[in-house]
Amino acid sequence: MFNIKVFTSGWNFNESEIDLRSKFQMINIALILSSLSLVFGILSNVYKEAYEIIPLELSIILVNIILFFILRKIKTSFKVISFLVSMQFSFFFLFLLYAYPPETLKFIWVFTYPIILLYFQNKKAGKYWMTFMVIMILIAPIQSIVTVYISQFQATYLSFVLIVVSVIITFYQNKIDEARELIFDQQRLLKSQIDELQKKDNLLSVQSKQAVMGEMISMIAHQWRQPLSSVTLSISDIQVKKLLGQKVEEKKICDTLQNISDTVVYLSETIDDFQTYFNPNKEINEISIREVVSKAISFVNPRLDSSKITVELLCKQDEIIETYSNELVQVLLNILNNAVDELEKLDNDYLHICVELINEKEYFLLSIKDNANGIAKEKLNSIFEPYYSTKGKNGTGLGLYMSQMIMQKQFHSEIEVNSSNKGTDFYMRVPKKLS
Repeated sequence: MFNIKVFTSGWNFNESEIDLRSKFQMINIALILSSLSLVFGILSNVYKEAYEIIPLELSIILVNIILFFILRKIKTSFKVISFLVSMQFSFFFLFLLYAYPPETLKFIWVFTYPIILLYFQNKKAGKYWMTFMVIMILIAPIQSIVTVYISQFQATYLSFVLIVVSVIITFYQNKIDEARELIFDQQRLLKSQIDELQKKDNLLSVQSKQAVMGEMISMIAHQWRQPLSSVTLSISDIQVKKLLGQKVEEKKICDTLQNISDTVVYLSETIDDFQTYFNPNKEINEISIREVVSKAISFVNPRLDSSKITVELLCKQDEIIETYSNELVQVLLNILNNAVDELEKLDNDYLHICVELINEKEYFLLSIKDNANGIAKEKLNSIFEPYYSTKGKNGTGLGLYMSQMIMQKQFHSEIEVNSSNKGTDFYMRVPKKLS
């Protein structure tokens, strides 16, 4: 937080302004460190009783403070302030070079010039300032306006070293810029790939939901067929008696109407159950784990009416959990439907699915076992891949894939599977409380 508030002048920068943020940081560092150096210089001059330069040093510190606070008030002032700071450093370093003999070593500060200048100036402006500085150093011994203490050889040597330092810094700055641009390119590519994967994931989710919806519509049709047939037969019985001129007792009519009413209520409740399941709003709700599993089994029951398949629920200890109940129902329904599909292929007298709930500390261990012929070993590692199906043309290959995605993303768990020629066991851990 200190770095953001102080060295970036309190401004926020987006991804496209990272270079500007670096320049803000560098110019703030330059202002702070140069001011501290000037304070050290003032103390040294007081100790040496060299008071003549102290007013200049105090003036530069005051200017630094003013520029430091302007950067915090006006973000667009950066270019003007960078120009003023460059000019201030340039003339101050030249003053040290012109006014003091080499043995005082004050000219050493000149070598910080390219380090500071090249980081907050753009490259073109930096070249101009560096050229100006080198020219002013080279002409120092030959000009006659101000008396200087360095020879032409010393000025040339100093200029050469300054140029070498500038070239080295420029080289490494270019390498840093290239590396930064490469990182940005990789970030943009990664973001694009993530967006593409999210689109594919959303498409798979929709396709999976549509596949499950198709199966559930089939279940609704199966579940409604018998009640509707009963209603039709009841109405037809009364109509036939009326046509034959037979007397229909009042009690018979009342019983028939009551039966029709009960059937309509049953059908309405069925619609509510499926409507709740397809509700797109994901909300964590409190519900007993047994109720969630029982609902999934109730959706499968219509398929079992005309088969020998039985489903058993073992739950020694029930508990209220906080979970995405509809998503959990979808996972269970996918696995149960797959088990029913496999068992329907067999002609055994005992076709069984066992759903068991084991209460553990922070989660329920939920297993679904069937006694079908199992899944071949070479197929077992692929069953959670998208579009992979063991049912051939009759499967979408999305059910188990989306079930695994739901468990990973919503429940922070995974579906595991064991299989042999005696059956298949799917099991997963359902957290008791989702955050």
